[in-house]
Amino acid sequence: MILVLSRGGFCPKDRRQAEGLVQLHRELEVGYCRLVTISTDNITETNEYRTGVGAHWPFLSDAGRKVQKDLDIAEYTDAAHNPMIPHVIVLEPGLVIYKIYNGHWFFGRPTLEELRQDMREITRRCRPDWDITTPELSLDPWMNWLRFGCRIEESAF
Repeated sequence: MILVLSRGGFCPKDRRQAEGLVQLHRELEVGYCRLVTISTDNITETNEYRTGVGAHWPFLSDAGRKVQKDLDIAEYTDAAHNPMIPHVIVLEPGLVIYKIYNGHWFFGRPTLEELRQDMREITRRCRPDWDITTPELSLDPWMNWLRFGCRIEESAF
């Protein structure tokens, strides 16, 4: 899962990041991964932000700033909006933190390719069938079919 902690829809950097994530989200869906954005906007602003960038993943409103307070990530440079410092947190299964990107500066945020590589590594670690050409997976096509739902042609042996 990729968790985006956002300043909100008022921030041009956050909007640009979300626009880029629209493309990645389509890939995440077919890779069985999730994407979630949390902002300090109220629910109306959060929905406008999501719609405005064309996103189809969950955007959650934390207008009460619980996440900001719990993680102690209040951004002191913007008293008018009182946002949280933007972060991208990449999570492994079980919500274990794999990597944290601090996005206070735009180029501190991960590129789409960095996120792809993070998800590739996480998936490789947690999928016993990541490499189906290993001897233990390719010896018995019937067991593979039962365990993984994949069919390996016997003519491949």
